[in-house]
Amino acid sequence: MPDSGSEQPVQRKRADARRNEKTLLDAAAAAFVDSGVDAPVRDIAGRARVGVATIYRHFPTRADLIVAVYRHQVEACAEAGPALLADSTSPHAALASWIDLFVDFLVTKHGLAEALQSDDAAFQTLHAYFLDRLVPVCAQLLEAAAAAGEVRSDVNAYELLRGVGNLCIGADNNTRYDARRMVGLLIAGLRVT
Repeated sequence: MPDSGSEQPVQRKRADARRNEKTLLDAAAAAFVDSGVDAPVRDIAGRARVGVATIYRHFPTRADLIVAVYRHQVEACAEAGPALLADSTSPHAALASWIDLFVDFLVTKHGLAEALQSDDAAFQTLHAYFLDRLVPVCAQLLEAAAAAGEVRSDVNAYELLRGVGNLCIGADNNTRYDARRMVGLLIAGLRVT
């Protein structure tokens, strides 16, 4: 039976490993924002302050890295919903803040749409994962805002996310188009007057 002293280094290593992976994923996400999903691995390694071999040890293929970044960011968006609901001045404010995070998620995915449409089997489950994690969070925020009498009660979370997603399409291609402003108008339109 191990004593408590021998268990602690294992727990610390796991925490360190989680932090290291988060650092790698954050660095990759930042590189994807700047250069798209084809960003050179050496650039990602430089941002994370690790060697290229470290990236490949954690993520043997670019698809593995893209999937991990996507999942990491979906999880961050999903976890933000309940936190915003608890900390915001109103459920509508929480919804608006969360949708703003969702817009950040969508408009910073340079090249991800093309990667997701590829024949690579690694990407096949990502869309379902995205919906499974984010639709319930959006529904929780919508229900809280509707129960507070702040937004219409006939809005479906999937439809709202789809609408926001559609408004974000093409944000990269037109400097005169402000996806965030358009989404802001949509969210303002949910308000009960």
